Amino acid sequence: MQPAKIPKPDLAWPDPVWPDPARPDPAWPDPAWEVEAVLAWHDDNAKAAIRSLLDDCKHLRQQLALAERAMSRGMTRGWTPRYKRDVL
Repeated sequence: MQPAKIPKPDLAWPDPVWPDPARPDPAWPDPAWEVEAVLAWHDDNAKAAIRSLLDDCKHLRQQLALAERAMSRGMTRGWTPRYKRDVL
């Protein structure tokens, strides 16, 4: 009988649970680029950009409240939405 072979981790495929900070996730763009994109969308009008983002936030909170009322506790296994972000 031969001992079991233990596969070594493939370094080409980083662990999705613990991403490598040296290699940023290509699915998420650079935050500085996002800010520039929002400002460009609003012709560099910062107040219009802020108003638009606040309107988006309000809309998403309303959608979250509607989803909370429509879903049963069993469907979400006890999960309830939080309307405020966690403080880092």
